[in-house]
Amino acid sequence: GYRRGFHKYVAIFGTVMSGLGKGIFASSLAKLLKDKGLTVAPIKMEGYLNIDAGTLNPYRHGEVFVLDDGAETDMDLGAYERLLDQDLSRRNFVTSGQIFSEVLQRERRGGYLGRDVQMIPHVTGEVKRKLRELAMHGDGDKPADVVFVEVGGTAGDYENAFYIEALRELAFEEGEHAVCFVALTYVIEPPALGEQKSKAAQLGVKRLMEEGVQPHLIACRASKPCSPSVLQKIAMFSNVPLRRVFSMHDRPSVYLIPDAMRAEGLDREVLSLLDLHDRVDARREDEARERWRGFVTRLQAPKRRAITLGITGKYAALRDAYASIDKAIEHCAAHLLCDIDVRWIDTTDVTEADAAAQLEGVDAVIVPGGFGSRGVEGKIACVRRCRETGTPFLGICLGFQMAVVEYARSAAGIQGAGSTEFDPSCAAAVVSELPEQKKIEQLGGTMRLGGQDVLLAEGSLVSWLYDGATRVRERFRHRYEVDPAYIEQLERAGLVFSGRHPQQPIMQALELPRTAHPYFVAAQF
Repeated sequence: GYRRGFHKYVAIFGTVMSGLGKGIFASSLAKLLKDKGLTVAPIKMEGYLNIDAGTLNPYRHGEVFVLDDGAETDMDLGAYERLLDQDLSRRNFVTSGQIFSEVLQRERRGGYLGRDVQMIPHVTGEVKRKLRELAMHGDGDKPADVVFVEVGGTAGDYENAFYIEALRELAFEEGEHAVCFVALTYVIEPPALGEQKSKAAQLGVKRLMEEGVQPHLIACRASKPCSPSVLQKIAMFSNVPLRRVFSMHDRPSVYLIPDAMRAEGLDREVLSLLDLHDRVDARREDEARERWRGFVTRLQAPKRRAITLGITGKYAALRDAYASIDKAIEHCAAHLLCDIDVRWIDTTDVTEADAAAQLEGVDAVIVPGGFGSRGVEGKIACVRRCRETGTPFLGICLGFQMAVVEYARSAAGIQGAGSTEFDPSCAAAVVSELPEQKKIEQLGGTMRLGGQDVLLAEGSLVSWLYDGATRVRERFRHRYEVDPAYIEQLERAGLVFSGRHPQQPIMQALELPRTAHPYFVAAQF
């Protein structure tokens, strides 16, 4: 059961404006405590009324990050998983829509025993229930020492006011040394003035205090280190000791932030505020720091070579729409000591005629996922160019499907090959809806989602990429598949489906033989 006093909470609020990097801040701080041997559990609380992030436009909210249990979540959950090296679940993500839906369902079941259901105590009570439930289960089923709560939006928003109130109530109920409030704020530096100004940050923290939350720590985001006088002013007007007001200015990489926090002593202040010193495992911390130092050293080390990587997608104007790919490339650059110059190519206006010009000077190409017909023919043109010129190619999700369509048209001689997602009446639907999808009318949460097993052909290039494994688990998010009726014809034409579903005829990875192409790989995951 729940042990009051054992579980601790760190709540991170944004002030002044959105986009301050609350997720990066929270995940970096959580990593420092996890390195000390504590069990941590993050949760992102969003203010929008959507039940999940699955139907959100990537242009407005960045990529949808899919968890192993199929939950469609905010891109910040990806930051948590990468920095903590920890699989999360739907317990780690909450929206206003979820909260209200569950409260109303309970009311319909008679769960409130005739009470008039109100924002306080019922909605705020549901928020606290979820936080305490997460604390009990923590990482898997291991109770959490510390729950990190990231409140989406900015103090003063209508959408997140009940979250802030719930956390105020939680702090009161849990007692001393149980909850640490962190205000993430922004120090402006108007170009016309040429100096940092603290007033916006002061007012942002004041707005949070008006909602009943007195921060214990303040992290000041800025383009460059905050001056001592600015930090002193913010401390004075916020009732926070100067030693607990930190400059969290921009760094070349988010992976440098944990060490910057440690150098500032932010983790030590949290341990003191939450009375957690007796749970620290110093030996484990030393080992974790050594491993992390090795990664950061490679990240900053001189690179041995440079390549240009083209990423072709219709959301190319917003890198957050492909955040996971962006971070994976950064990891690869560190591992291979390679300087990777990413060229983002918007496929909306790419045609067969100008694909060569668009890919001029590119050493390799990734065709990522996406939805909708815009930019699809441009992606197909890029796939064909890569296949015919021997340019290394990786297709992901929709990129996998477009590789199938392109090969069917150009190499297998299947006239009118296409996908029913973009042309329901195409002559040869080599990509069509999964059978279980055809009866579904709702859009949200109805795709093939989450972790699935993939059987890899022994001796294949894809198997080699997984160190010879023949069975792996990867995450999926798709509604369409390679139509089984065309698989044999495509294989006869030379396409190799090297990854398959263990029981069903669902193709999950493909490649071309190395004799035909140096590196042509695509995966539905």
